[in-house]
Amino acid sequence: MSKFPFSKSLRVPTDLSALARVLDWFDGLESPLVPQRIWLQLKTALAEAFTNAVRHAHQGESDLTVEIYFEQTAETLELRVIDCGPRFDLEAKLQELPDEDLNATGGRGLRLMECIADELHYTRLEDDRNCLSLLKRYEIQSSSQEA
Repeated sequence: MSKFPFSKSLRVPTDLSALARVLDWFDGLESPLVPQRIWLQLKTALAEAFTNAVRHAHQGESDLTVEIYFEQTAETLELRVIDCGPRFDLEAKLQELPDEDLNATGGRGLRLMECIADELHYTRLEDDRNCLSLLKRYEIQSSSQEA
């Protein structure tokens, strides 16, 4: 995969059992140009974003879907996770979370995504859906470098 930008998308049912399909799909996009540490971080963030959409945004409404968009450029990886849940204020939620509380019953996924992403945004789309966007910058590694 050397032509940029490269993009793919996936739509899955809002069901936690679809997480395996989402992660398998993401594994199939892996690029040898991206350090494995960066790829694994983004995969972790994707898992958190997907499960948040299913658990919190859709709250068990099984007739909904989650859309995932991936784009890779020569310098960035971007994931967008789109759900049909109610409006959500990411900035306000992050401000009310404690900085570190590994025993917290919620919010750790948001804090983790914030730590992984170079840019993290949550916007309301014109069609009343939500888009969580995670941008991660990377430096292309040559095949002789180790991840």
